[in-house]
Amino acid sequence: MNIAVVILNWNGKHLLEAFLPSVVDHSAEHDIYVVDNGSSDNSIDYIKNNHPKINIIKFSKNYGYAEGYNTALKGIKADVFCLLNSDVAVTKNWLNPIVECFKLESDVAIIQPKILDQKNPDTFEYAGAAGGFIDRLGYPYCRGRIFNSVEKDHGQYNDEKTIFWASGACFFIRSKAFNLLEGFDTDFFAHMEEIDLCWRAYNKGYNIKYVGRSSVFHVGGASLHASSPKKTYLNFRNSLFTLVKNAKGPLFILVLLRLILDGIAGIHFLILGKPKHTWAIIEAHGGFYKALPKILHFRSKNPKRRGYFRLHSIVWNYFVLKISKFSKLKNH
Repeated sequence: MNIAVVILNWNGKHLLEAFLPSVVDHSAEHDIYVVDNGSSDNSIDYIKNNHPKINIIKFSKNYGYAEGYNTALKGIKADVFCLLNSDVAVTKNWLNPIVECFKLESDVAIIQPKILDQKNPDTFEYAGAAGGFIDRLGYPYCRGRIFNSVEKDHGQYNDEKTIFWASGACFFIRSKAFNLLEGFDTDFFAHMEEIDLCWRAYNKGYNIKYVGRSSVFHVGGASLHASSPKKTYLNFRNSLFTLVKNAKGPLFILVLLRLILDGIAGIHFLILGKPKHTWAIIEAHGGFYKALPKILHFRSKNPKRRGYFRLHSIVWNYFVLKISKFSKLKNH
C-alpha cells in the first residue's frame, strides 16, 4: 500500500526546518510532497537545498487548506493520502499501524493517529486529540479534549476506536474515497472542513477510525492564532455549514437552537472584553445565511443521512454538568 504524505505550506519555512526532518526520517518507504500555497519566504529553496527528494507542488497564491489540497491531490497517485500539517513531528514506525488498519478493514476510509502536544508531550493536542465526535447541534469534541479541557496521556487511548471525525492536522484517507466525495468543500477555506468531509463520508457508509498505536506531535495554531477573531468567524460559520449540509433531523429547530447558543457565546465574549470575537460570531451567521441556498441545494442532492450523535449537548455536559473528561460522558 502506497501512502503519499502531503504537507501544505504557506510561508512556513521555520516550521519545515523544525518538523520536516522527522517526516523524512520516518517515512522512507513512501512519497512525500510539499504543496506551497504561494509563499513569499524561502520555503521552496529550503526544501530544494536540504531535502531534494521531496516532491514540490507550487501554487501562485494561497488557496487555503480546502482548495489547496483539492487542487494538489488531483495530480498525486497513491492508495492513501496523508494530509499532514507543517507543524507536526512524526515518530518512528508511525505509518505501520495505519497501513495495517487500512489493509484489514476495507470499510474504513479515514484514519487519525494519536495527536499529542509538541510543547507538552504528555498531553493531548487540542486539534483532534484521540479522535472526534459531534453532538446533536454540531459542536465537536474529542476523546482527550472537551472544549478547552485537554487530558494528559496516560495510555487511556492506546486503542483502536471507531470515531466520527478525524483531525485535519494528520488525516489519512483512501484516495478513492477522497475522489468519490469530491474532496473538501472549498467554501470553508479553513477550519472544520475535515469534519464536513468525515460527515459526508459517514453518510455514504464509510467508517472513520482512530489508531492509537500511531503517534504524532502537533504544535497547533501555527497557521491562524487560536485567539484570532478570524478563526472564531470560520469556526462558527463552518460549524453551521457542516450541520445544515449533513445532519439528520428537524433542521429548523437545530439552527434555532444554535442561534441561541451562539448568541450566548457572543455575550460571553463581550463579558470577557473581546468584542471583536462577538462581532465575528455575528458575521459568521451572516455568512451562513448568505450561503444557505447553496447549502440547501447540496442537501437536496444528497438525501441519505444517518444518525450521527451520541450526546444531545456537549455544551450542557461541559458548562452545566461540569464534565471535562471524555470518560465521564454517558453513551460513550
